[in-house]
Amino acid sequence: MPPWDGNKEGLERDLYEERRRKWRRSGFWRGIGFMVLLLGGITWWALSNAESEFPTGEHIARISINGIITQDRYREEVLAKIAADDDVKALIVWINSPGGTVVGSEILYENLRAVAAEKPVVAQMAGVAASGGYIAAIGADYIVARSNTITGSVGVIMEYPDMSGLLSQIGVEMQVVRSSEIKGGVSPFREASPEEVVAQEALITETFQWFKNLVAERRNLSGTALDDVTTGGVFSGRTAMHNGLIDALGGEAELRVYLESVTPTLSDLHVEDWELSRAQPWFDGILSTLLGINPLLERFSASESLALYSITR
Repeated sequence: MPPWDGNKEGLERDLYEERRRKWRRSGFWRGIGFMVLLLGGITWWALSNAESEFPTGEHIARISINGIITQDRYREEVLAKIAADDDVKALIVWINSPGGTVVGSEILYENLRAVAAEKPVVAQMAGVAASGGYIAAIGADYIVARSNTITGSVGVIMEYPDMSGLLSQIGVEMQVVRSSEIKGGVSPFREASPEEVVAQEALITETFQWFKNLVAERRNLSGTALDDVTTGGVFSGRTAMHNGLIDALGGEAELRVYLESVTPTLSDLHVEDWELSRAQPWFDGILSTLLGINPLLERFSASESLALYSITR
């Protein structure tokens, strides 16, 4: 601080500037301290919740299958954990899905069968459990549905847009060089050739036969009874009960009765929900907004969206 020159106003101004400098310095270090505490709290929260992500103690696990079924590695991890967890004595699969990709439905079915090899697995159909949703249901050993549940739809469909007419109107033509008439399959940018249609029909037929064989095996159906339920049509819960696609009408109470008939000790256990999507920290949305990242778009890959052209329903 410069020596006092006898000017009182100058002295007060100098003192004020000195206080401002000290305040700015202390404010900077307070900000650093706050950020350290915030990051420490976030780290502590993440570590403290890492081991408590899933229920503990003996119980009946319940998972929910909602919406379009696609491949999901985290869901596979959760179901593998349920299969290996000795505290989980049975699994309830709650399904509300119109279907999904063929491969996604196949993987989910195989995951559920792996759980069923270790403990009882039962399925409860909600509003709809059709096509890929029905594939998930027959991964269980016992299926219940509401009387007005929509189910069945045993079949495979492939859909793709044909924009060739629109492109021709605006003077755009796609040129393609390929090793054969079926390389690359159908495209929305040109009319499908007869060879492409035949190739896709063969693929659909093969996949449908796999689906039909799965229903025959899991529901013990054959002949006319099998043909009647594999037309691609949908059924109410009542009709599904009549034609052998499900075991009973009802809800979780009926599932508990079945489970307790298989393993009486299950009557003493409560049901715990297992989440099939990884829990996101509360700050995830804030950071995503600040960084300009959309978590939904980041997790939904382009390959999965294209796979939706080939769905079972």
